[in-house]
Amino acid sequence: MSEISEAVPDRFVTLPSGIRICYRDAGKEADPVIVLIPGMGEDLTYWTDSAVDALVERGFRVISIDNRDSGRSSRAGTPPPAIWRQVIARPRPDGYTLADMAADTVGVLDHLGIERAHLVGRSMGGMIAQTIAATEPNRVLTLTSLYSTTGARKVGQPAWSTMKILAGPEALNRTDAVRAHLRITRHIAGTGYPIDDAAEAALAAHGWDRSAGDIAAGAARQIQAIQLSGDRTEQLRRITAPTLIINGDRDLLVAPSGGVATAQAIRSSQHIIIPGMGHHMTEALVAPIIDHIVRHVERQRQGGAHVEHA
Repeated sequence: MSEISEAVPDRFVTLPSGIRICYRDAGKEADPVIVLIPGMGEDLTYWTDSAVDALVERGFRVISIDNRDSGRSSRAGTPPPAIWRQVIARPRPDGYTLADMAADTVGVLDHLGIERAHLVGRSMGGMIAQTIAATEPNRVLTLTSLYSTTGARKVGQPAWSTMKILAGPEALNRTDAVRAHLRITRHIAGTGYPIDDAAEAALAAHGWDRSAGDIAAGAARQIQAIQLSGDRTEQLRRITAPTLIINGDRDLLVAPSGGVATAQAIRSSQHIIIPGMGHHMTEALVAPIIDHIVRHVERQRQGGAHVEHA
């Protein structure tokens, strides 16, 4: 994994909702825009420099964001759900939803004067990107959903071994955060793409340093947002943007059935399954995944049609 740098500065916007979102803007202003949306508990640096640089080198302007409750963006004022609520999917009624998080991303685009963009989201970020594509179709040129799911209870569920790890003690300091990241990432990364422990430790430490608040509470509220949003299958059927779905066949956090269900919901989408990949974009996966994304975007730029609904 490439060295974590601060070559692209953090920028901030306070949206009309009062939410303050941190984002980075890399590449040339005139180039087509790709928005990178991170997953649950991740900040924008989890889209590593190597991934961002590869897209910039391929001629894209790259906007990456910290979702609310992660990185340097706003923390919600509501209490996080208790672990028992998360396990049995009984969210508190006062939480925000994926639709609220989608509005945050659209708000950043509004702030930057960007009318339409290519959306790329991983895990929960894929759910956010899906939501934007379904509810704001005129803002989306293409959609790429990476190891994500539909919200249906019978698909895309984590393995019990993963649930046990996630239910472990909260990280109270930087060292604990690094250990927790290494433990879960080793477990979910897949059999074909082992992680680089040193690089992952640096990523987790940097994420802790960037955090504007309680990481565990923020992640719990993000899980709650997914649960409050429920089964979005019917919503996904409305997506007309050219859609690429990528997942691995060794995912222990979002089971591969989630990718299959997403592809079935979004008609005419392209579904790529990467053998040996789990729920993590290791350095060895950066080049092939970026290649898939760029080819998908280029098809649209060369006149590829949106999905035709009957």
